[in-house]
Amino acid sequence: MYFSIREEPNGMKEAGTMTNLVMYLRLSLEDDVNADESNSITNQRRIIRDYISTHEDLRSMNVLEKCDDGYSGTNMNRPGMQELLAMVKEQRVDCIIVKDMSRFARDYIELGDYLNQIFPFMGVRF
Repeated sequence: MYFSIREEPNGMKEAGTMTNLVMYLRLSLEDDVNADESNSITNQRRIIRDYISTHEDLRSMNVLEKCDDGYSGTNMNRPGMQELLAMVKEQRVDCIIVKDMSRFARDYIELGDYLNQIFPFMGVRF
């Protein structure tokens, strides 16, 4: 996973501001049928929380969760995803963590747009 830090225009984070980290979890019905245990929502949550606990810069962040259980990753029309993207647009998200890229999106062209253009422009760590 790659992380960068969102900064204020003067290069410093405003003192006392809470930074929001969003764990995004997704399991489609197709994944559930062919599931290996590591893709379950519970295990995605555990893997991400373990990752956060081993990174000091992430432990100080306010951790939120968005989850789409039973939704395909082939499009972005998922309730949890739409809530997450609305938070990004409102600049209420500083960091997003997923278990792997396929949890965020199965359309790798759209995923690339978010990773290479939208999130860097919005100052979001991914």
